[in-house]
Amino acid sequence: MAEISFRHVYDEHFRFVWRSLRRLGARESDVADLVQEVFVVVHRKLGEFEGQSRMTTWLFAISMRVARDHRQSAAVRREIATEEVVLGEQQDPRANAAEVTERREQQALLERILDEMPEEQRVVFALFELEEMSGIEIAELVGCPIGTVHSRLRLARESFRRATDRLEAHERFRTAEGTS
Repeated sequence: MAEISFRHVYDEHFRFVWRSLRRLGARESDVADLVQEVFVVVHRKLGEFEGQSRMTTWLFAISMRVARDHRQSAAVRREIATEEVVLGEQQDPRANAAEVTERREQQALLERILDEMPEEQRVVFALFELEEMSGIEIAELVGCPIGTVHSRLRLARESFRRATDRLEAHERFRTAEGTS
């Protein structure tokens, strides 16, 4: 396998790592530091990458460990971000303020729903639904049987559906309350 430069990995996958960390529950205020931690590991271990998996699979595994270690750290404080920055998603330069605001609200809503899921379900859901990895790739990455991946994905989808149903009902109630 041809040698891969760190600069290439960083340039090509920075946004993926950023999104992955957010989807793994890292707060916006912590993500920049965690991305740096991920790429420190990548720099140190890139020579050991044999290409037996996709680069994104390897990077997600590193991101998962960094996010888990960060959450388990006694120094972690849960802070609510005051501004959502959607890195990894290209903003349409013609988008008006209402569209940008709606997009940010949707992103924040997705992150709140993901935060409510148990970690095992969140990881499988994010990899399958958001990063479009296959069940087999996910099973290899998280180190569990494919049946477990399917089970976690089913539970995560049910959790996601319940959360969106709850939010839609809440919105209908608020709308009905405002018209009476």
